[in-house]
Amino acid sequence: MSGPEQDERLRVQQLRALRRRWLRDQELSPREPVLPPRQLGPVAAFWERFLQPGGLWRQQVHKAYQSGRFALLRVLLPAWALTYYVKYHLQKSPHGVVTTNPRIFPGDRILETGEIMPPLKEDPHGHH
Repeated sequence: MSGPEQDERLRVQQLRALRRRWLRDQELSPREPVLPPRQLGPVAAFWERFLQPGGLWRQQVHKAYQSGRFALLRVLLPAWALTYYVKYHLQKSPHGVVTTNPRIFPGDRILETGEIMPPLKEDPHGHH
């Protein structure tokens, strides 16, 4: 004679067995996962070989990157900041180190070439 309690126990027992079997099925064997072979194009194949640890080119690129980073952060940026500060904050003249060329008027002699500046052409319209 079976009653509701015995049916419930049987159902719970079957569910537990199914759960255990499902959990065992989720464990991967040493051969899994089985992936299809990768088909790389020429560019991807180059980068795959290039980025392998211990490669000569990778070491050279890393050295170049490190030296460039050092030069930028430790030499160029501080030199630029120092030049900017000196040029625009320490100079007493109103425009810092910036200098302008002297004005040249008609009839003046140009120092570099020795030419004399010709007079300005007259404006036929008389407008300014």
